Amino acid sequence: MPTPHIRTSRRTLLTLIGATVVAAPLLTTQLAGAAGLPARAVGLDDPAKKEIAMQLVSSAENSSLDWKAQYRYIEDIRDGRGYTAGIIGFCSGTGDMLDLVELYTRRKPDNPLAEYLPALREVDGSDSHEGLDPGFPDAWAEAARDSAFRKAQDDERDRVYFDPAVTRGKADGIGTLGQFAYYDAIVMHGDGSDSTSFGGIRARALRAAQPPARGGDEVAWLNAFLDARVWAMKQEEAHSDTSRVDTAQRVFLRKGNLGLETPLDWKVYGDAYHIG
Repeated sequence: MPTPHIRTSRRTLLTLIGATVVAAPLLTTQLAGAAGLPARAVGLDDPAKKEIAMQLVSSAENSSLDWKAQYRYIEDIRDGRGYTAGIIGFCSGTGDMLDLVELYTRRKPDNPLAEYLPALREVDGSDSHEGLDPGFPDAWAEAARDSAFRKAQDDERDRVYFDPAVTRGKADGIGTLGQFAYYDAIVMHGDGSDSTSFGGIRARALRAAQPPARGGDEVAWLNAFLDARVWAMKQEEAHSDTSRVDTAQRVFLRKGNLGLETPLDWKVYGDAYHIG
């Protein structure tokens, strides 16, 4: 979006808005404390909760809680999306890997992946490796040693997956666990409107329940959402193992852990994990 050419007045306005945004939550917290009211609920965007979210997704995507070790990860998992790579499973066949490498190249033109941009544009929408083999995986691993590339992965994860999930979750009136359920769904299915994307999953859930923002019960809504998510997963052979829902998110929900509070114990693909 173009920036208006009103730098002085715009900067002044942003400063005033920023001061208000910072002061308002502080004042609200102070008033709540003085009145003996409970503090505002923590969401998935709280740094500690976000770290948990990263570990939960990594347990499903990489069979490891060490999500920061996945910046260099890359392989073709034969799911029709070409190469899957990085901390959130950016795919050469779905556009998000192309967006990531374009961002990285804008920030740092001289990088190991820049030469593969034409090939990434050509294979977008397919499972093809044409123009990427044999050097692309090694170039990805080399780029992953660069803090600028790791930062680009973080930023694209937030822009495309994490921030939309948290925003939609808060709009629906759901807490940290629900926001994570949205995030994990967007990571796997994308933020589209077809029946097996996030929008379609949410629409399917709406046939059975209403979110709290519409007067519904949070537990009932999350059960409906997870039911719809499982249905979507079973439409695709590569995602037909639903344990990341059945023996992870559903476990937390049955325990009433809507705040995603530790300790957490769950299983994915039969492997057990624990966050203390």
